[in-house]
Amino acid sequence: MNIRRVAFDHPDAVKLNDQVQAEYAVRYGDEGDVTPLDASMFEPPFGLYLIAYDPEGRPVATGGWRTQDENDEGYSDGDAELKRMYVVDEVRGNGLARRILAALEDDARAAGRTRMVLETGNKQPEAIALYASSGYEPCVKFGHYRFHEDSRCFAKLL
Repeated sequence: MNIRRVAFDHPDAVKLNDQVQAEYAVRYGDEGDVTPLDASMFEPPFGLYLIAYDPEGRPVATGGWRTQDENDEGYSDGDAELKRMYVVDEVRGNGLARRILAALEDDARAAGRTRMVLETGNKQPEAIALYASSGYEPCVKFGHYRFHEDSRCFAKLL
């Protein structure tokens, strides 16, 4: 797998984002994640967006982080927020999400961020298992879905 930096609005990123949004809609019975995002949020040094490509050049996994600091949504100074972690069905279970997660953590740390935070949902047990096995612990809820019952928030010091 070839993991490389792309813009959040790159056509391959848009394609994978559409796929993950469709999966969220099925799992939660809604329109997907409506957290406001734009491409500038993932531009270094304030963030990073990655796509993994298989040997045939097909985009098969994605993930990014964006800078967050203390605000009224519950973030803290030094936070890096993980967004849009996704692996297509055909290549799940091969450690690709773990590789992307590690690359994002390394980059956020190098950018001076001190804590990686993420929000997922209780209907994504695979995601929760990945984050728990990668050292993430439950934390006070933050972000767009902080008042939703299905929301689960996690954090890890970088």
